[in-house]
Amino acid sequence: MGSRRKKRLSSEGKRNPCIVCQQPNITKPLRSAQDILACLKPFRDRRQEYFVVLSLDSAGRLIRRRVVTIGLLSSSLVHPREMFAEPLMDRAASVIIAHNHPSGVAEPSKEDIRTTQQLIAAGILLGIPLEDHFIVTKTGYFSFREQGLIA
Repeated sequence: MGSRRKKRLSSEGKRNPCIVCQQPNITKPLRSAQDILACLKPFRDRRQEYFVVLSLDSAGRLIRRRVVTIGLLSSSLVHPREMFAEPLMDRAASVIIAHNHPSGVAEPSKEDIRTTQQLIAAGILLGIPLEDHFIVTKTGYFSFREQGLIA
């Protein structure tokens, strides 16, 4: 690769970094909705659905944030196998999952509720409990735990 092309690629990377790929610099435990929403900020205004998993240690601190799938305008497919693969490698004690709704409506669909129930069951089997499922939009959020849908 020529030096001119290398220079252009490196300058493009500096000019337009992928904020979705960067890890949030959060060292305190994720206890409140506001703590969790800070980790999810880059996904709130996306035009496609992003399904994200937050791997947590036993103190509730973030180990890693990962995008599991990127869907279409209004749907994203996620399977427990893909959702728990990386948290297993992280030796996560628990997980929080999240996805955005590009429509701007934070209410869960029937599919969102069904998927959450599947992931709760998978987490129990794997010994990595699902702490919460957040749906985020530009202006709001929905927490399954806050609404009593996760015990």
